[in-house]
Amino acid sequence: MRESAQKERRRLIEEAAYALIDEKGYDNISMLAIAKRAKASNETLYRWYGDKKGLFQAMVIRNADDVYASLVKDLEAHRDPMQILEDISLKLVRLLTSDRAIALNRAAAADASGELGKALSEVGRERVLPLISKVLGQIKDQGTFSALSLDDVTRLYMNLLIGDLQIRRAIGVIPALSDDELKLRTRQALDYLLKFA
Repeated sequence: MRESAQKERRRLIEEAAYALIDEKGYDNISMLAIAKRAKASNETLYRWYGDKKGLFQAMVIRNADDVYASLVKDLEAHRDPMQILEDISLKLVRLLTSDRAIALNRAAAADASGELGKALSEVGRERVLPLISKVLGQIKDQGTFSALSLDDVTRLYMNLLIGDLQIRRAIGVIPALSDDELKLRTRQALDYLLKFA
């Protein structure tokens, strides 16, 4: 199978998985159900993903790829760290409050074994947060955030930018935010970070 065809097939499989997670919850779907919804063979799913957890991990990675790739590219290009932070903050809040991220978090929260939450953290947060911390460290090295340790600055940044927004979306207390609301939240988070860190 050509790479472009395989990429499209993977996209369709993951779309089917998102739809089924939304309809039935993670525990109530099988690889066979996903294969049928995606009009793919069960064998293909097991060959590409290993199992349902492997599929879930691939979905988390793919969902965070834009943010991760942007951070890697910007850091390698030695862009101004404050500009990187401004650019990535909006992408990050969009990502973490997106319907896909909410579906993945709901699935992880419903998994009593804790395996999905661990996978979500390992291939999502633990993959992206060190890069964000590196950007914040570069800003700190320029003389900003002198009152706080890098760990504290990183925690404060995430709390200001995301806080309980994602969990409130996941439990259905608030609807998806408009792009203007996300831009305002991002601007306020960065303003407060610069003011109080």
